[in-house]
Formats: sequence, structure tokens, C-alpha cells
Amino acid sequence: MTHGAPPAKQLAVAEIQAIADKVKSLLEEKENKKFPVFNAVEFKSQGVAGRTFFIKVQMDDDFVHIQMFESLSQENKPVALTSYQTHKGRQDEVMCF
Repeated sequence: MTHGAPPAKQLAVAEIQAIADKVKSLLEEKENKKFPVFNAVEFKSQGVAGRTFFIKVQMDDDFVHIQMFESLSQENKPVALTSYQTHKGRQDEVMCF
């Protein structure tokens, strides 16, 4: 990735779903509801002393964009939910926020 360039959107793969699943319960707690459907659709990531992920997740007919931070492996810290945006649609592009 070129420094200063915005990250490219990519289709979510099993690794990204696993990362999103790590914060599902935190998001459910913040929104005070359960998400029976929680499918990562696409994502962007940036490397900054770890990796920041911006993931679009489908929840039934609605979508949420989640921002997560994964620290470097030697730091041995859990993945953190740093921010999220609700009420997104299928056509809303996942952006860095």
C-alpha cells in the first residue's frame, strides 16, 4: 500500500469475518440488541502500529460499519471496537472514519 493513499475496498474473507466476530458481543451490548445475522461483506484496512479495519457487516436488511484496531501480535492485546456507524445500506461504501 502506498503511504497517504486511501486503502482499497476488498471483499471480506473468513479472516475478516473472524475479526468482526470478536467484537460482535460488544456491539450488541452498545446497541442493546442481538444480531442473529452478522456477516462481514467488505472491508478496508490500514497498517498503523497494528492494523485498523473498517468492515461493512450485514445484519438482516440493515448494515453497520465497524472500525476495529488489532494491535501488533507481540503486544498481546484483544481486538478493540473503536467506533461504528449504524443504519447503513447495501450501497453505502465502507469509509475510513
